[in-house]
Amino acid sequence: MIARRRVLGGLGAAGAALWLGLRPEPSEAEPPPETPRLRLVKIPGICAAPQYVAETLLGGEGFADVQYVREVAAFGTAPGLASGQADISMAFAAPLIKRVEAGDPVVILAGGHVGCFELFGTARVRGIRDLKGKTVAVPDLASIQYLFIAIMAAHVGLDPRKDIHFVTLPPDEAMRRLADGRIDAFLGFLPDNLELRARKIGHVVVNSAVDRPWSQYFCCMVAGNREFVRKHPVATKRALRAILKAADVCGLQPDRAARLLVDKGHEANYEYALQTMKDVPYARWREYDPEDTVRFYALRLHEVGMIKASPQKIIAQGTDWRFLNELKKELKG
Repeated sequence: MIARRRVLGGLGAAGAALWLGLRPEPSEAEPPPETPRLRLVKIPGICAAPQYVAETLLGGEGFADVQYVREVAAFGTAPGLASGQADISMAFAAPLIKRVEAGDPVVILAGGHVGCFELFGTARVRGIRDLKGKTVAVPDLASIQYLFIAIMAAHVGLDPRKDIHFVTLPPDEAMRRLADGRIDAFLGFLPDNLELRARKIGHVVVNSAVDRPWSQYFCCMVAGNREFVRKHPVATKRALRAILKAADVCGLQPDRAARLLVDKGHEANYEYALQTMKDVPYARWREYDPEDTVRFYALRLHEVGMIKASPQKIIAQGTDWRFLNELKKELKG
């Protein structure tokens, strides 16, 4: 299903940019995008807020037709980019790396943000090593949740395939069982994390926004379909600029970003949206080197046996930092 939105609603592009405290001038010296259409993935949860806040800015970048392709189980962000159903989108780093190794036409363009996942546990789990012999809930064994838990376990010397008992449950049921002590741990993405805190279920074992090494690397990155990037370099740069500007808005103007997310229907709960904007370090796209993130997660995936390629091969095959390097100079904070 595709949700088509006329960008900005009743506001003009310039008016929306001013409302967000941003200047539209830098893009005016460039040629217009090669295509007026841009398709992004509507990811469940609100950690990918920059690409929704960016909707307000994409009109100023020349995109008259912005579409959010809804993610379903058989689709997903990385597969959607690989198939060409989406052009550019934020996505989790590790699945993108797996797609690159598989030879899919996906190219990683920039870092997105840090710190969108947290591991919650019962009193029986005080650290990742305590997962040995414990029961952990994931939506399925192909899920992002399983991938991150497997990576964290392998990083401390556990074999997730042998040392952890995984059960497949939808998030709502997993949270109920964690509250009852029928499972030992659950990895939540926003806003599930906020729901667990509000209901005082379990305790935080790992917070990827503050706990090393996870807090030192992007959990989400911006990637594009390789053919789209090749055919539409101007559109790619303009779209990436809107997303990175929006990340600044999320980090520096959390109340405005939260209100926009609610007004446009990306999140129903304003308090959850606002807390997410405050908790996630959105403005670090300038500070961190996205290549370090690709290298880090490629090594972790290799430890788990999920990829065979070296980090350098993944970087050479599946990244393109040209646009980011230009925008870092242009959008100096």
